Amino acid sequence: MTLKKFFWPVIGAATIAVSGWLLYKELRGLSLDDLHDSLVQIPTHGWIMAGLCSLVAYAALAGYDRIALMHLGRKVSWLFITVCSFTAYALSHNVGASVISGGMVRYRAYSSKGLTAREIGGLIALCSFTFFLGTLLLAGLVLVWEPDITERFGDLLPMGASSATGYLILTLIGFYALASLLRLRPLRIGSFQMSYPAPRVVLSQLIIGPMELIGAAGIIYFALPEAGNPGFVVVLGIFLVSFSAALISHAPGGLGVLELVFVMGLPDLAQADVIAALLVFRLFYLLIPLAMALLVIPIFERTQFRAGAKP
Repeated sequence: MTLKKFFWPVIGAATIAVSGWLLYKELRGLSLDDLHDSLVQIPTHGWIMAGLCSLVAYAALAGYDRIALMHLGRKVSWLFITVCSFTAYALSHNVGASVISGGMVRYRAYSSKGLTAREIGGLIALCSFTFFLGTLLLAGLVLVWEPDITERFGDLLPMGASSATGYLILTLIGFYALASLLRLRPLRIGSFQMSYPAPRVVLSQLIIGPMELIGAAGIIYFALPEAGNPGFVVVLGIFLVSFSAALISHAPGGLGVLELVFVMGLPDLAQADVIAALLVFRLFYLLIPLAMALLVIPIFERTQFRAGAKP
């Protein structure tokens, strides 16, 4: 039990150490003056658009919870869903181990609305699947649109990833949507069983999942300079790789992982410009939401305490 408890934190710490070392090798020539100049050179409209993109991303994240509640047949107010989702993701994005950190927030919040532990577990699972589905959909589209993007990462991505891979991914997603529309029987693989959600749930997943990722990638895109910028589709593709790698690594906030993948994926841009854009991303997508979430939690607990103290 003790080994299991410390396994993922150790993996996260090891990933940060390795990524940090590799990133140091990549950025040895980068000076703080260069980084400062890159931040100063980000135009005002770039900051504004990055801020708006972060709002789009977190609005879509609230949609994750709304989709799951729709599937469960539970009705909860939009305001409560938005605050709960925002707090859960703000913590999980920064702390890592999203199922645990975000799950604790959701359990505390949704149990106050009468949801059972099983329902909350199903909600968390469906939120994760919506993210996974959105990632796959965008990955398929990016590979179809920019099949040469895999060359930016050398051996980091699976060999053979191309436009054909993109079409295959999109076909599988199409089968998932069709199975929902035809109301097919649950898919069984051994002890695993997946019931297809209703068509309106699947349609919402295919809209909201990509929207969150597009918003998050947009923060970085608008913080990058126009000169040498490869375009939004390429930036989105690199973001999908980096964000997925960060989640798999369990490194808090994807520290070091995001930076390493982006520096590798954008060799035509100055390293200082890439790191500056990622600092803007961390500010809007991680740090500001975390500060707000840390204010929300005590307010919620105080409200619950007062509600429990009433006769």
